[in-house]
Amino acid sequence: MNKRYFAADEADAGERVDRWIAGAAEDLSRSVVQRLCDDGAVFADGKAVAKNYRLRGGEELAVEVPDAKPLDVVPQDIPIDIVYEDDDLLVVDKPKGMVVHPAPGNWDGTLVNALLFHCAGRLSSINGVIRPGIVHRIDKDTSGLLIVAKNDFAHNLLAEQIKAHSFTRIYNAVVYGGFSTGEGTVDAPIGRNPSDRKKMCVTERNSRPAVTHYRVRERFTEFTDLELRLETGRTHQIRVHMAHIGHPVAGDPVYGPKKVIARLGGQCLHARAIGFIHPRTGEYLEFTSGLPAYYTAFLDSLRGDHP
Repeated sequence: MNKRYFAADEADAGERVDRWIAGAAEDLSRSVVQRLCDDGAVFADGKAVAKNYRLRGGEELAVEVPDAKPLDVVPQDIPIDIVYEDDDLLVVDKPKGMVVHPAPGNWDGTLVNALLFHCAGRLSSINGVIRPGIVHRIDKDTSGLLIVAKNDFAHNLLAEQIKAHSFTRIYNAVVYGGFSTGEGTVDAPIGRNPSDRKKMCVTERNSRPAVTHYRVRERFTEFTDLELRLETGRTHQIRVHMAHIGHPVAGDPVYGPKKVIARLGGQCLHARAIGFIHPRTGEYLEFTSGLPAYYTAFLDSLRGDHP
């Protein structure tokens, strides 16, 4: 049993406990916290509380996270591009089209299946039996870098950096339209779309703060190539923020225009750089990934090299 402790401030009075803990712990989703509440594993000042408990402010909160169950996900010998690896973590360059962790409809062939084989099962258990080692994720059709923890010590310290916004994440994306300025920031909270729970949207209701900084790299007639730096890491953050300001990511079948650029096979979005303080050595490490072929081919077509 892994017991986690949190302290609520006076300013947190009135917040639902499930929402507050999910916001305080990047590695525990709200649905997971709700299940733990239902199991009597969430406590305020030593007393078990329901998921709809409202904080009074100043409580000491504790969450009992069960030990990981034996993993049913099958290790598979799938080639993966490992940029860096040591005894605590590894950085992987994920190709477009690869799902990060098993889910309905994708129970094998995922990055987790490949990691279980490569690491011989030696991965952190904090995110449960389906997402071992996964500190943060990128979407199936987003290519690029993500970090994987081999143990809970590394996972916790990396998650703390993400929560503190000290984790460097830089993306490249081709988006629709032009920009009058060379750079800018989108500061708009993101939550579930009340009309479609599979989608996210900019909303003030049941949302979390989200900040994306962008800089123009290259301009085209109908598109712009951007560099984007994440200050926060919400689900679909770049895709939602770009669509919100009228510049959806090219090829995005969810947040883009109905007429999708099919040859892109999904959003033209690449996680190009990742930087973090190594949890054991304290050294700052940063890694980069070159633009993949699908991305450079699209840029060439926009430049007129391949009409």
